[in-house]
Amino acid sequence: MKATVFLGGGRITSALLAGLRLAKYGQPIVVHDRHSEKLRQLKRQYGVIIQPDLHRAVESAHVLIIAVRPDSVRDLLREVGRHHIRRRLTAVSLAAGIPLSTLGAGLVPPVRWVRAMPSPVCSSGRGLTALTFGRGLSITARAEVRDLFALVGSVLDIPEGQFDAFTVTYSSSHGYHALAALIDAAEAIGLDRKSAHLAAAHALADGVAAWRAGNLPLDELLQEAATPGGIAATVMASLDDAGFGKIVARGLRAGLRQARKNAQL
Repeated sequence: MKATVFLGGGRITSALLAGLRLAKYGQPIVVHDRHSEKLRQLKRQYGVIIQPDLHRAVESAHVLIIAVRPDSVRDLLREVGRHHIRRRLTAVSLAAGIPLSTLGAGLVPPVRWVRAMPSPVCSSGRGLTALTFGRGLSITARAEVRDLFALVGSVLDIPEGQFDAFTVTYSSSHGYHALAALIDAAEAIGLDRKSAHLAAAHALADGVAAWRAGNLPLDELLQEAATPGGIAATVMASLDDAGFGKIVARGLRAGLRQARKNAQL
């Protein structure tokens, strides 16, 4: 049996499993993790094959997905490498900030590497995954990886030099953070919590959905909303005066620094 094998049973694995099951993915899925209870939970929830033995999990892999924290990647690759993989194998790292050069030094050819950055929103089938491919990966293997992640949302090929910038920009947590802040601010000026949730979600989600569906230029939509002397124009001007754009840029730069720290772990 050759399967899609996840090494690591954490949150992103759970999100991908949910999306793959939603898409009725028919290939065998094996999950390895050090924690037996986590494996049992994934088996109950998603019907995956669980494999407590790392070597056996790797041996069963057609595609090997490294789904552990960045600070655990090197130790995991060292442990996997003790078994001297001699067959061609596609390995996909989900670890933020760890470059292909480090991955390739950890598991050498015939293992071929891909970096992937899937959004947790993939659990609903509406995710977004960036991919960047290492050297030596065949056209067929690249297509297999794209097709796998396309089952859980959109897929974007980008150069590795842009990968960390993408990682700090695309996170759905930015939307959740903005939503929470807008809800709190709405309550502070007198709106009840239920109405604040509805209004804030509309402002963020429905507006963006309409922009994506209509393919209208963002600048045009901003001008449309910013009627001189109007409420929306006043709110946006106040946010800009308070340094809204600079705050967002500062946050992304902090995330980029963390990604670069991950590369040094």
